[in-house]
Amino acid sequence: MSEMTKFGADLIQAMSEALAHAQGKDVPGIKVHTIDVGAVDAKAIRKKLDLTQDEMATVLGTSPSGYKKWEQGTRQPSGAARTLLRVMDREPEAVLRALSSPEATAENKEAAH
Repeated sequence: MSEMTKFGADLIQAMSEALAHAQGKDVPGIKVHTIDVGAVDAKAIRKKLDLTQDEMATVLGTSPSGYKKWEQGTRQPSGAARTLLRVMDREPEAVLRALSSPEATAENKEAAH
């Protein structure tokens, strides 16, 4: 077997560190940054947006049954869904604008004039 290149050795070391981190081990030199979005009230946000449960599930890209479990408190939204819910709570118009079709956006602009 030929001598391992520095790149190969660095790659093996990096993968070993990544595996150790994924297994919950303390890896010197690795900094983990987390942002706790906190709990969100999916039902209150949905009502604020005047959406049905099925419409809210569609907006969030989840199943209606899964969304209903969030409202019932039997499941919690994942990090990404929780973040989107937080944005929907604070900036609902921006989210609905971003998720609407280009045709609907053009119609809304024309209706405003």
